[in-house]
Amino acid sequence: MNLIEALNWRYATKRMTGEKIDESLVNEIIEAVRLAPTSAGLQPFHIIKISNSEIKKKLQPIAFGQPQIVESSHLLVFASWDKINDEQIDTVYNYTNNERGVPNSATADTVSGLKQLFSTFSTEEQYHHTAKQAHIGLGVAIVAAAELGVDATPMEGFHKADIDEFLKLREKGLRSVVLLALGRRKTDEDWLFPLKKVRQPTEQFVTEIR
Repeated sequence: MNLIEALNWRYATKRMTGEKIDESLVNEIIEAVRLAPTSAGLQPFHIIKISNSEIKKKLQPIAFGQPQIVESSHLLVFASWDKINDEQIDTVYNYTNNERGVPNSATADTVSGLKQLFSTFSTEEQYHHTAKQAHIGLGVAIVAAAELGVDATPMEGFHKADIDEFLKLREKGLRSVVLLALGRRKTDEDWLFPLKKVRQPTEQFVTEIR
C-alpha cells in the first residue's frame, strides 16, 4: 500500500484477535516514533512497551474495560516528562553535541533560551507541552503502523493517575499521556469495521491562500 491507501485502510480498531505481531514490526513502529520531530529536539517523552498478558489484564480495568487492552499484541504507553528542568535540557543538548562532535558552546544560546522559556511555565504547563510532543510521536506511530499493515488504536480513555501509579511513572519523572494498542483486527466482532470511513470534504478541511 502507498501512504494514502494505508491511511484509508486503517481505522480505530475496536476488537482485536490477540494474534502476536512480529517483534520486528513493533520495533519498527517504535523506531519511527524515536525519529519523530519534537519541539527543540528535546524528545520529552518515553514509551513503555507491554506484551505481558497478565500486566495487560491488570491495566484493562484502569482503561474502562476496553477490550483492545487485552486483545492487543502489544500495548504502548506514551508517557511524557512531568516537568522540564535545566538538568534535562543540558542532558539532551550535551548528548546531541557529543554525537555531532561539536562543543557545547555551539548550542549555548539555544540552551539558555530554552531554560529561560520553560522557567516561565508552571509545572502543569510544562507537562502539557511535553504531552503535546508525545502526541506528535503517537501520530507518527499510527502512520507507521498503517504502512506496515498493523492495526493501531489510540486510546485516551483511561485513569491517568492510576496508570501512573501502577507503572510507577511519577517515580521516573513521567506522566501517562495516551495508549496505543497494536494488533490484528477481529472483523466479525468489530462494529466499526464495515462502516464507511468518513472525514470532512477537502474543500471544507483546507483553506488555500495563494
